[in-house]
Amino acid sequence: MSMTEIILVVCYILFAPLLGGLLDGIDRKISARMQRRVGPPLLQPFYDVVKLFSKQVIIVSRSQIFFLLSYFVLIVLTGAMFFAGTDILLCFFVMSTGATFLYFAGMVTSTPYSTMGANRELLQMLAYEPAVLLTCVGFYLAEGTFNVSEIATSKYSAILYLPGFFIAFVFILTIKMRKSPFDLSTSHHMHQELVKGLTTEMGARNLAIFQVTEWYENVFLLGVVGLYIVNASYYSLIAVVLVVLFTFFLEILIDNTSARVKWDTMLKLSWGVTIFTAGINLIILMIIK
Repeated sequence: MSMTEIILVVCYILFAPLLGGLLDGIDRKISARMQRRVGPPLLQPFYDVVKLFSKQVIIVSRSQIFFLLSYFVLIVLTGAMFFAGTDILLCFFVMSTGATFLYFAGMVTSTPYSTMGANRELLQMLAYEPAVLLTCVGFYLAEGTFNVSEIATSKYSAILYLPGFFIAFVFILTIKMRKSPFDLSTSHHMHQELVKGLTTEMGARNLAIFQVTEWYENVFLLGVVGLYIVNASYYSLIAVVLVVLFTFFLEILIDNTSARVKWDTMLKLSWGVTIFTAGINLIILMIIK
């Protein structure tokens, strides 16, 4: 591992929650403006997490903290591996394993809302996993490797070969970031019949751990978006920042202009978009490569 990759890993571990929390604050601010509200302070997500850590811990299930910490460690490991330039297929495998621990964290409480939210989390995994797998396949066909470091330093940006894969990944990003219309398992806003779904029984420290883990995961996911754009040229970094910011804004726009759909609609839409865009792109790649 090169010195640059070591620095990237250290920066991710130290600063990803700060960047993720700041993006969360920007999300709330932009959402408020779209709804003609003033909105909370930009640093409100950090205030919330600090307050949660200071609250009295009420134990619903003693094993929940184990599952949440496992989820936290695996997501941090996912991002660290990604920015270390390792195998992207392995990165997504570790991320999916972490999501499984999150499912157990919801199920272990045995309460109705949390259990239903956990079951919906599994449905969301079923919806986005095909696109995630095809993302890895696409990078391999385009660049001949799964290694992030080699993909990032290729002569041309991967999106030139993978526009369909990029569209599919951005589409399922809405599911991964738990935004409307696909906020089935847990909602950032108390507007669904499951109240807060998967996180209903997560209070104080446990909810804070979940929130910080989400910040880590969002930075990793936006990093994958950037991987489609980056290449050996340093000027590509400007394009990476612009595309990542535009994608993030697009997710906020979709979140504020879409009504939540049912699980079967989510599956049909995610699989349909994945098969149509990534599938056609895959066939073309296999022909020209």
